[in-house]
Amino acid sequence: MMYRDGKLGHKQDKNARVLPMTILLFVLCGFSFYLGGIFCSEKEGVNVNTAMDIENLVTPSRDTVVSPLQLKPVVFQECSKEYQDYTPCTDPRKWKKYGFYRLTFMERHCPPVFERKECLIPPPDGYKPPIRWPKSKDECWYRNVPYDWINKQKSNQNWLRKEGEKFLFPGGGTMFPNGVSAYVDLMQDLIPEMKDGTIRTAIDTGCGVASWGGDLLDRGILTVSLAPRDNHEAQVQFALERGIPAILGIISTQRLPFPSSSFDMAHCSRCLIPWTEFGGIYLLEINRILRPGGLWVLSGPPVNYENRWRGWNTTVEEQRSDYEKLQELLTSMCFTLYNKKDDIAVWQKSTDPNCFDKIAADAYPPKCDDSLEPDSAWYSPLRTCVVSPDPKLKRTSLMAIPKWPDRLHTSPERVSDVYGGSSGTFKHDDSKWMVRAKHYKKLLPAIGTEKIRNVMDMNTVYGGFAAAIIDDPLWVMNVVSSYAANTLPVVYDRGLIGTYHDW
Repeated sequence: MMYRDGKLGHKQDKNARVLPMTILLFVLCGFSFYLGGIFCSEKEGVNVNTAMDIENLVTPSRDTVVSPLQLKPVVFQECSKEYQDYTPCTDPRKWKKYGFYRLTFMERHCPPVFERKECLIPPPDGYKPPIRWPKSKDECWYRNVPYDWINKQKSNQNWLRKEGEKFLFPGGGTMFPNGVSAYVDLMQDLIPEMKDGTIRTAIDTGCGVASWGGDLLDRGILTVSLAPRDNHEAQVQFALERGIPAILGIISTQRLPFPSSSFDMAHCSRCLIPWTEFGGIYLLEINRILRPGGLWVLSGPPVNYENRWRGWNTTVEEQRSDYEKLQELLTSMCFTLYNKKDDIAVWQKSTDPNCFDKIAADAYPPKCDDSLEPDSAWYSPLRTCVVSPDPKLKRTSLMAIPKWPDRLHTSPERVSDVYGGSSGTFKHDDSKWMVRAKHYKKLLPAIGTEKIRNVMDMNTVYGGFAAAIIDDPLWVMNVVSSYAANTLPVVYDRGLIGTYHDW
């Protein structure tokens, strides 16, 4: 735009604005610096004061008196005498409330909150301190487990015998009335892996008074003896009183509280479990908890039916048919007959992934689909399908895992399946518990002596505490919470035992 005097109007207008804008800019900058100074000084003041407060909390002055921790005692009343043998989740007085189909009434049925007892279970009348290990393996005080029915019914089979104030355990059983040691000697002849550390963990289904598991302790094999509350009264109570690892349980409609591929060996001595009924569902559960290459041992019907059928109140044809059905079922599950002699037959689970891959979805029994978590075992229903081993695991089979005792401190392959787990974290946990166990023994000198025979680690991770005291004359039941990280497979891969539980 041109004015009448011929000068450019826009240039003159621009120069006229420069000075006011410059002044405004300086004013704004100065004001912002002023506000910033106020804000920063206040902020720094808060940090300094906070730091001083924290320091005073952490490091009290010399004039401050620190009071000792005060704990208010809680007193529980003693339950009445009728609860001397009370097991809340397996209470025979509640059996009528549950179905008899597949003995479901013997499974865990915990009482609702309003029925739970908040009292101390009293000991039996005349209770005495338990006889110390290893003498307890052969005898216990009658008043500590005052059950007469089992004594009357099984004394002729040398399960136990009452003499004076004690129960004596001659080591007999239904299939080994001449003693468990001779029975296990024969078993070792059939299974050489029981002698060289290859087999370390076992489960005995229908354990009686746990004489088989007790004998194996002397041979370096750690056994979980499993039995329900039934007409034998308290098989597990006898086992625990003797100092032998045991747990209440039954294979019925729910999975056993163990992860897949846990045990090196499973055993049934005339346990009367109908293995081929209900689609083979009970034997399929044994397959789940047995590691690849693991061994299943059966003595009693229908093994050796040719010579035994007359004593089983049946016919030779029926027993032959039962044996053929059992063999057919095991073959369909990728088991092969490993060895057999007299009353003992041994089958081995395959380590070949191709065998399990060949099991079709429409086979009998079919292969489980990928949606079924193999380790889900807390109130998880049994399934009539074959749980196949994880093909990516190469070092969990019986022949691939290190022999005992080397496996105890060897980082298991399955530690990488645990969130945050690695060989490094395993080694750190292992060394940490070696130090902690020494401190525990200073606080509780009875650990490592005959005064303590069993310990429950109520919240284990990798079984580090059990590993640290492995040379002491006690055993540890490692408990992994059902809602915590699944570390129980690592515990079993180390050659230790444990269970899932929800406190």
